[in-house]
Amino acid sequence: MGENKALDKIKALIGKEVGVSDWFEVDQDRINKFAEATEDYQWIHVDKEKAAKGPFGTTIAHGFLTISLIPYLSACIKMPFEGMNIMMGVNYGLNKVRLLNPVTVNSKVRTRVVLQDVVEKDPGRILMTYGHTIEIEGKDKPACVAESLAMLFVQ
Repeated sequence: MGENKALDKIKALIGKEVGVSDWFEVDQDRINKFAEATEDYQWIHVDKEKAAKGPFGTTIAHGFLTISLIPYLSACIKMPFEGMNIMMGVNYGLNKVRLLNPVTVNSKVRTRVVLQDVVEKDPGRILMTYGHTIEIEGKDKPACVAESLAMLFVQ
């Protein structure tokens, strides 16, 4: 299939859900490692005893930890790029990020992805905009909604 036809097929998916990742557990070890990596040791994340008496009844993941899972969770989804010769994709940024519900320790999260836009920037570069809803298993309200941008380099 020619690249233009492949790109047209992808563009036809704008506004549609393109995948849902597997569930991923956020445990205390991951939260502690994120605290160490970012120097964010706020008690709601790392102090189990104090957090048990706090507003969430337990420790919670950092909001930025939840956001940082977007690339991993997205990689679990088979994106519809048949016919495209993609050399690589890189994170290009985020838009409209909102943290709506805390991710309590040992919760499982996943992302539900909607393709929002596809723009050819230059020959060989395609900017993809995805809408993410990071869901928490067993909760109605999502942890996060965000737009992520990915730049694809194609041959």
